[in-house]
Amino acid sequence: MSNRPQYTANDFHPEALRLFDKLVHGDIDRREFLSSATRFAGAFTAVGLLEALSPQFAYAEKVAGNDPRLQTQTIELPSAKGYGKAKGYLVKSAKVSGPLPAVLVIHENRGLNPHIEDIARRLALENFIVFAPDALFPLGGYPGNEDAARELFKQLEQPKVHEDFMAAFDWLKQLPESNGKVGVIGFCYGGGIANLLATRLPGLAAAVPFYGSAPPLEAVPAIKSPLLIHFAEQDERVNASWPPYEQALKSAGKAYQAYQYAGTQHGFNNDTTPRYDAAAASLAWQRSIDFFNQYLRQPA
Repeated sequence: MSNRPQYTANDFHPEALRLFDKLVHGDIDRREFLSSATRFAGAFTAVGLLEALSPQFAYAEKVAGNDPRLQTQTIELPSAKGYGKAKGYLVKSAKVSGPLPAVLVIHENRGLNPHIEDIARRLALENFIVFAPDALFPLGGYPGNEDAARELFKQLEQPKVHEDFMAAFDWLKQLPESNGKVGVIGFCYGGGIANLLATRLPGLAAAVPFYGSAPPLEAVPAIKSPLLIHFAEQDERVNASWPPYEQALKSAGKAYQAYQYAGTQHGFNNDTTPRYDAAAASLAWQRSIDFFNQYLRQPA
């Protein structure tokens, strides 16, 4: 465990948090963040501010990678024709036999980092078969550094990435120990992908996007799965896409639940950074587990 101080979002100037959000999403680079953040660093240096806001994976790990209750392995599988292979992290209970429902976990825009692996393990302890693909696999996988991961992410061919995720869904659905029901949960970039997959996978049984951008609105009528949508309150970029998305869902008669968590920042579920909000994250997580239990426990 790290000795990192337990900062919260309230310890930082709002503009510093906005700058960090821009950095995380590739709108500015590290140099621009450090230059601009000086005005809002308060008691921190600009470098110290970036360090304080950046993920600390060991500090927040909840389920160890070698937890004896779980079986974990890295899996390579074929992607769509012409797209080569995909790769990811498979986690399931070491004790509970199938058939079990399955969940596809889609990471943020840094690839399959330790936090997302931990999320996969947490879900597996809820008696789901869990697979977390790594979109960065074609570029060597998660590089072990968040800045480097963001730069690699810009090089990805998104059509291939989408095909990889859909191939992972098909593979997960057909596992012998699966009950044939597969849901998807995603965070930030992954939340947007969860929304997108709902429009492209008619066999998807449930979708849970956390603060993800809306899919193409013209594709909303193709959604078959129920949606549980989580938003941060202070997240202008993502929240701007919600009103037209909600209207499209209503117009198409789609089943959805949407929650906005008061006082939270984008990324509030990520307990490796000060943007984490424990109360909101706990509530959103339990709602997500209940939602998956409701829609995934019955055989297909």
